[in-house]
Amino acid sequence: MIFMTSLFPLVLLSMRTVAASPRTFTNTDPNTGMSVVCDSCPPGTYLRARCTSTSKSDCAPCPSGSFTELWNYIPKCLRCGICGQHQVEKTACTADKDCQCECKQGYYYKKKFDMCLCHSECHYGEGVLTKGTADEDTVCYSCPDGTFSNTVSAQHNCTEHKNCSASGLQLLLRGSAWHDSVCASCEHGTTKEGADYLREILPSFFVHQKLSIKRLRRVAVKLPYEGNRRPAVTTDLNRSALYEQINAWIASATAAQIRQLPEMLTKAGVNAGERLENKLKRINTQLSERCVTNEVEV
Repeated sequence: MIFMTSLFPLVLLSMRTVAASPRTFTNTDPNTGMSVVCDSCPPGTYLRARCTSTSKSDCAPCPSGSFTELWNYIPKCLRCGICGQHQVEKTACTADKDCQCECKQGYYYKKKFDMCLCHSECHYGEGVLTKGTADEDTVCYSCPDGTFSNTVSAQHNCTEHKNCSASGLQLLLRGSAWHDSVCASCEHGTTKEGADYLREILPSFFVHQKLSIKRLRRVAVKLPYEGNRRPAVTTDLNRSALYEQINAWIASATAAQIRQLPEMLTKAGVNAGERLENKLKRINTQLSERCVTNEVEV
């Protein structure tokens, strides 16, 4: 949507009377005191001098930086508007038309608030059905079966789960709307255990839970570290910084530490601790059935 700047209510108010007037207006001749009919000035000009019984209206072009859009008899052109916050100029101001503005990339016009708002982002488990424009917000949809999204974005669509068997791998954990399928190679010499495979979905897991900032700090404080390696967790850390700290732990944690995670989450008041424990059990079961005995489900 192309829309005028915040100055336009005043502009329109000042021109409302003009808009309702014909292309002539009545004036009193200052020399004779008689009523005379004068010509109005066309768009792009203003009335420099009113007509008299012996002279016509004197119309002059609007100087740079000003405009008139309607036939008028105002003594001064209107000042060109300025685009507001999160707006860009769509059309430059000319003598007969003010500039027109639209929301800049990444924003859309919200009529209710008469302002540009940032496009909404689709959360984990959602894809972008329709990308936002200058007129409309992003439209999200829930990822259907067989697809997932593990990112917060106003651009990305849902992605299909990995096909483990097509790559010669074994399926350990079927993908959900917020994480991909977890696959394993059962070749001789593979030493990874269930907790190592659970590690793959943990970054998505913490974002998907949408924990409050207070609970997220509690989780970061209680993560199991070895010795004095625990980093400081202060109240000034924002959500993004806490995720970075948790992801750093996930990348460096031992399998034994990851196995402690579900119980730790439960003690920290995170209800998803039990669900994470169930995912780990399913992974371990599949590892046992598929990789140890090499039995493949049909």
